[in-house]
Amino acid sequence: MGLFSFIKNAGEKLFGKDEEEVAAAAAANLDDLNAKAAAAIQNYIELQNLGISGLTVAFDAASGKATVAGAAPTQEAAEKAVLAAGNVTGVSEVDNQLQFPAEAEAQYHDVVSGDTLSAIAKKYYGDANQYMKIFEANKPMLSHPDKIYVGQKLRIPA
Repeated sequence: MGLFSFIKNAGEKLFGKDEEEVAAAAAANLDDLNAKAAAAIQNYIELQNLGISGLTVAFDAASGKATVAGAAPTQEAAEKAVLAAGNVTGVSEVDNQLQFPAEAEAQYHDVVSGDTLSAIAKKYYGDANQYMKIFEANKPMLSHPDKIYVGQKLRIPA
């Protein structure tokens, strides 16, 4: 599916450290840090219960790139896995190597200051009341329609 870009220092803080601490630790023991980060990202994706079999995640702290592979039951599940990995602090790119059945291509939206799901729905669908469609497409990464943050990337289904 390709390479997706994300804001590196926005998202879930799975590593328990800020970007400077991650960089300092990376200099000390890059291979160990990469393995631990990959495991944390993989665990986070698995917690989303997306039904991905054979999930593997590789992470390179120096570039902030995560590579996600496996077999997803649907394109939506694959897209949600990429979003889950990309919306982690420290990840700036996700290389999606997931296999899935072909479906219609979804759009993506980068949340900016002042965005709400209703405003995003109005932009893409012409109807603010369609916000639940976006919310459902991004569950379980979103726990509530009012809890989105600047820099987050959202899936906008067709």
